[in-house]
Amino acid sequence: MADLIPLGDPDFVPVKSADRTLEILESLARGGSSLAELATALGIPKSSLHSILRTLEYRGWVESDANHSHYRLGMSALLIGASYVDQDPTVMRTSDIMDSLATDTGETVHLARLELPDVVYMAKRESVHPLRMFSAIGRRLPAHATALGKVMLAELPDDAVRQLLPPTLAAATPHTITSRDALIDHLAQVREQGYAIDAQEVGLGMRCFAVALPFQSPSKDAISCSVPVARLDPDKERATIDLLLAARQHLARQFGGRHLSAI
Repeated sequence: MADLIPLGDPDFVPVKSADRTLEILESLARGGSSLAELATALGIPKSSLHSILRTLEYRGWVESDANHSHYRLGMSALLIGASYVDQDPTVMRTSDIMDSLATDTGETVHLARLELPDVVYMAKRESVHPLRMFSAIGRRLPAHATALGKVMLAELPDDAVRQLLPPTLAAATPHTITSRDALIDHLAQVREQGYAIDAQEVGLGMRCFAVALPFQSPSKDAISCSVPVARLDPDKERATIDLLLAARQHLARQFGGRHLSAI
């Protein structure tokens, strides 16, 4: 899981048992598995793996079927994850402004964090309309295909983007930018205008607008508004962008962040 800055000491040697436990939880986060599948995927002897899984099950981090043959994440994982979001300073800082954006636009509003190569949804406000974007807290989407990701990537130097992303980028839809060089060219426009647009690049039928938050430089958080193209016209698009820009300026004034008309 990459970040803007490499984490940890490269000379650090992790505690083996703790490292294995976290590997198991991270693997189960991608989907339930049998003991044999986990042992093969992680290279952990079955006897050691079984002991760790039983301990995790005892503490509520893992659940299994009646035969203890298939394992999945348990309730403790949900509770700890929810606590992370509830205690996050940026989630708390942006709660009121997200409420206002949702009220003013009637559309889905997201807060996301850059966790390369993806963005991760940290908070959301639902649209009032039946036709709306499907999303969930904790969902990951490719940064290069989202307005949220692009507006944060635009805060990085081009050389950093080249180091962080591969030359060829995965296509989520036919509209996704799939060339790193083309993305870098696009990010120059994002920097100039101060916001990013996802033009059906991560999901067909949906257009999203995003601004980076002013709490850090480069920013690792952004907020967005997602609007179905069937409900969008030029006036609504401009009004949505203006509301997002005003929200960023409000947060900068309120919390002493950067006062910017553009990135």
